[in-house]
Amino acid sequence: MAILEKNRLMNGVKEIKSTIQSELEKDAPNWELLLKVILNHFDCSTGTLHFLDENKLLQLQSQVGIPEFLIPKLTTIPIGKGMAGIAAERRKPVEMCNLQTDDSGVARPSAKDTKVEGSLAAPLIYNETLYGTIGIAKPIPYDFTQDESDLIMEIGELMGKRLV
Repeated sequence: MAILEKNRLMNGVKEIKSTIQSELEKDAPNWELLLKVILNHFDCSTGTLHFLDENKLLQLQSQVGIPEFLIPKLTTIPIGKGMAGIAAERRKPVEMCNLQTDDSGVARPSAKDTKVEGSLAAPLIYNETLYGTIGIAKPIPYDFTQDESDLIMEIGELMGKRLV
């Protein structure tokens, strides 16, 4: 990778972390805005942000690009179900290169109705405590890099710290 390209990527990572941190320092963070900033950084079209409730269920906090008819199906997600639930259960990112052709059983059948392909779900963890999940997806097949997975985990930690 060329030095200029590497520097551009590093500056982009610093910029998104700074933007997220600034929003999280507000009395009432705008979760939809944060999700849009994250989607823009990763060049994704669709995303979800779920927070863990007192019953240990993931509750939809914000979404971008989800078809209206699917929202009732992803409003409440049990730990261990679907990509978000499995990311929460495993406490690590869950990725699919092409959600449309997946037959692993990780994604719920209705997830294919989103029309996205490359997908990544990650837990929001701070001090080993789970606070929720974030999911991002592209409309094309895509393998997220290790650096991208690491960054989404760092973002999840920043959000988890705010939710303490």
